[in-house]
Amino acid sequence: MKKFFFLFLCLTLTFCCVVSALEDEPDVSFAEIEHLIGQPDDGENAVSPETENSIAQPLTTPAPQLEADGSTVITITAVGDVTIGRNVQHNGTSIFEKELKKQNDDINFIFRNVKDVFAQDHLTIVNFEGVLADEYKIPSNKRNNSYLFLAPTSYVEALTNNSVEAVTMENNHVGDFGDEGIASTIATMEEAGIVWSNKGNMGVYEVQGIKIGMLSYQTLNQPISSEELKHVVDADIKNARKTCDLIIVSFHWGDELDYAPKSNQVMLGRAAIDSGADLVLGHHSHRINPIEYYNGKYIVYSLANCSFAGNNKPSDMYTFIFQTRFKMQHGEIISNTFRIIPCRISSRKDYNDFAITPLTDSSNIKTVLDTLEKNGRKLDYAVTRYPLDWE
Repeated sequence: MKKFFFLFLCLTLTFCCVVSALEDEPDVSFAEIEHLIGQPDDGENAVSPETENSIAQPLTTPAPQLEADGSTVITITAVGDVTIGRNVQHNGTSIFEKELKKQNDDINFIFRNVKDVFAQDHLTIVNFEGVLADEYKIPSNKRNNSYLFLAPTSYVEALTNNSVEAVTMENNHVGDFGDEGIASTIATMEEAGIVWSNKGNMGVYEVQGIKIGMLSYQTLNQPISSEELKHVVDADIKNARKTCDLIIVSFHWGDELDYAPKSNQVMLGRAAIDSGADLVLGHHSHRINPIEYYNGKYIVYSLANCSFAGNNKPSDMYTFIFQTRFKMQHGEIISNTFRIIPCRISSRKDYNDFAITPLTDSSNIKTVLDTLEKNGRKLDYAVTRYPLDWE
């Protein structure tokens, strides 16, 4: 009996210590989550590396565009960093070009496993982080950079052929080749019919009579502070509201490898909602971050990578597709719901082949969900659950 009482007392004290430490809990990485679950995903599983190739979860068909009550439902999909092509700072054939050769030079391979997801919505947005140009010059201030991402203009077909309608272009790699590289990328997007946005240009996409305005910003190496940027964003949102029914604000922010947002990100994200944004999307950390539901709107702090040509064996290949549905009536939002599709940035488990692929293994899906939920504990308005289908 004494042994039983002693054991009970130890367990009680341990539980109390864990609870009291939650407020100071550090970011939880996917590797730590997998260790807790006991399902490592290092490419040595009994499952073949190609198991998840071309396999997707059953997806519910989007709601009708026009509802019986006269309202309109708009489905929007968002993914993280799309960095394709080569790093010109490395000599020889790039890892992306080698993989493209394996795929019979079909650039569409990067989205082959999510094309149906993109095709079933009304608007797909990606963060295009790189330059589309057939000729280039490296600016003097970029010559010592480790990564300068360049892709031929023909690679834009990966977007147009796979139902990607819009890109954000306010990030730290779109300027890798100076103003000429930016101009080439913009011209290529416009010629292909892709809506683009950066700090100086609001992208506008119209569907079913609903105008969607897209604003993009970054906090990296900027001449103004986050507090000053907040006022810029506020003015831009209020100006966009004059002509747009929905406003989406994208931020390239935070630190690389972070699993949770910094205080300035939280401030900017919530301020954008307070100013009238209907959705906030974030990227740059290359890691998934939690989602907040603040004042009736969603803040997605980091969508991580989508197709990332910077590393063929990144330490974390998990990501997710974020989808939301806005039910609109008379120009007003009646309701908005969301779901996520947990993914790997590769169709293989042993190396990154740049083809984002929905996860099918329950333990891997649980890894994504647990990582998001645990890192959301420090956020006041973190969503309490991450639905995998529409509710």
